This record gives sequence, C-alpha cells and structure tokens, in this order.
Amino acid sequence: MIGSLLYLTASRPDITFAVGVCARYQAEPKMSHLTQVKRILKYVNATSDYGIMYSHTNNARLMGYCDADWAGCADDRKSTSGGCFYLGENLISWFSKKQNCVSLSTAEAEYIAAGSSCSQLLWMKQMLKEYNVEQDALTLYCDNLSAINISKNPIQHSRTKHIDIRHHFIRDLVEENIVKLEHVATEEQVADIFTKALDANQFERLRGKLGICLYEEL
Repeated sequence: MIGSLLYLTASRPDITFAVGVCARYQAEPKMSHLTQVKRILKYVNATSDYGIMYSHTNNARLMGYCDADWAGCADDRKSTSGGCFYLGENLISWFSKKQNCVSLSTAEAEYIAAGSSCSQLLWMKQMLKEYNVEQDALTLYCDNLSAINISKNPIQHSRTKHIDIRHHFIRDLVEENIVKLEHVATEEQVADIFTKALDANQFERLRGKLGICLYEEL
C-alpha cells in the first residue's frame, strides 16, 4: 500500500507528507499505522477526481517555497523539510523529507530546508538553461526571518556556529545574487503542507494554491 501511495505522490503532492510519515514505519508497522494508511486511501478515493491544473503562460520565472517543522518526529526529534517549486504559476516539483540531523532551533531547521531547496532550484535552473530558458535571480520564500538573516550575515556567533558547514553554501548564492531569500507570512507559506499535519481549512486552502482542483472546475 505504501509503495502504491508513493507512486501516486508523483501527481498528488497533497498526500506527500502523510505518505512520507507512514513510510517511516514500514519495517515494524503496527495497527495504528495501518489505520492511518487506510485513512489516506479513503481520502484519495474521495478526491479521485482531483488533479494538478497546468495553464499556458508566458511567465517562465522559477521560484520556490521552503519550510520546516522543527522536531516534528516524536521518535527521534528530527525535523521535516518541505519545499515546492513553480515555473510561472505552475507547480513543477516538490519534496517532503526528514532531515538527517537533529536541529537545535527552528532557525536551524528552516535554514537546512532552505539549503535543500536551493540545491533543487539550481538544478532546475541548469535544466532550463539547456532548453535556452535563462533565469535571473531565483526567489525562494521562507517564513523564518532568522534563517533569512543567517544567509545574509557571514558573521559566526553563538546561535549559528553549531550549524554544519555544509549548509552554509546558501550564503555564497545570496552574495552572488543567484538566489534571493524573501520573507512570506506563515499563513501564505505553501510549503507548510509538506511539513506537518494541518487543519481541514488550511489544508484545502494550500491544496488550492498548489493548483490541485476538481477536473469539473476546468
């Protein structure tokens, strides 16, 4: 069931987080995990007429949203990174992944998520360049001001010196104006849907922002 749902996440980003969490317990699943997987299947069955809408547009601007849920995993207290990327108004890529290390602060978790998102943006920029689609500075929206400030301030201090050096490549990207980190309100953070469980209203609102809608509405 998990394998089938993971395959489905290629076209249904709204279930990416829930399926990812369930996949962590494949080795020794309990009845509670099976119950949650069945709940996802019920949701998929009820929304089988939904899909991602892609519209024709002359806007070829690449941009992304990144977010993290600090210490969201109750087992090992690792955070979950999430991100989604748009070409114009169309969603083209997304991810939801548990981080490899335990973060000591929300800022660190968000900073690591921003680093992962930057890697994805750079790869997509290179892919578009091969199709002769040039990009200016790439915009990445983050809802954590501390993480944004860390990317702009090269000074090491007590709040940042514990962060692994491999995550600091984002500073070079910001200094060279390859990537711009912009602040976005938490309520408008689309990547929130890839990092944590949300209430029904917020989930449906962010699902709409991803471009997922009923085929009947097209």
